[in-house]
Amino acid sequence: MSAWLRDETPTSPDRSELRERRADIFALLRDEGRHHTAQVTTPGAEWLASATGHPRSTRSLWEDRPAAPAVLPCGTAFDIVNTPAVFGRRMLDRLWEEGPGSGPVAVHRGRMLLFTTPGTAHRLPSLLRWEEFGDAVPPLLCHGAGDAVTIPPLTPRSAEGPRWVVAPDTRRPWLPGPEVLLWACVRAVRTARAADVRVSIFPPGDQGAKVYDVSRRR
Repeated sequence: MSAWLRDETPTSPDRSELRERRADIFALLRDEGRHHTAQVTTPGAEWLASATGHPRSTRSLWEDRPAAPAVLPCGTAFDIVNTPAVFGRRMLDRLWEEGPGSGPVAVHRGRMLLFTTPGTAHRLPSLLRWEEFGDAVPPLLCHGAGDAVTIPPLTPRSAEGPRWVVAPDTRRPWLPGPEVLLWACVRAVRTARAADVRVSIFPPGDQGAKVYDVSRRR
């Protein structure tokens, strides 16, 4: 992780907490075939409900219907960056392998929803326009003030529907800001390009070819 990213995220989780959560998220990512699903804790549900204008009634509704998805407004407790699933997975890998980790993350209808600090939806697109690799980032849907999104149920109904990858587990979860998301986008693009180059140098079945890691040249 670069020095500027550490400086820009003074409220990142402490090292012990980050190591523990990193182990949890890698267990999920490595074993997706078994459909592991993170579940929202009570403090996490309170945080989600705080995004609404009526948190008490929202919590009461969830107590009666914990397996029902909910529609929550963005712009107060969080913004959401909505990415294609594969690119979002690459961003998540980079955030947990090299960066400060992530906030809550969900999967819904083939898209990945990354929960971010309020204001990220407004700032991230402009940052990407100025970034050298910005044109290589697939279209992102940034949901901020005035938008609402459907989140997975607190208690998952099935492994095939909307689900949490990193579920809210605290009343005040750490959330990445626009600079951190920009960093993750750039790293995801570089990782994808390096993988494409390695495949072209060492095509499947060509056991005699030598693999060259050219990612450091970019």
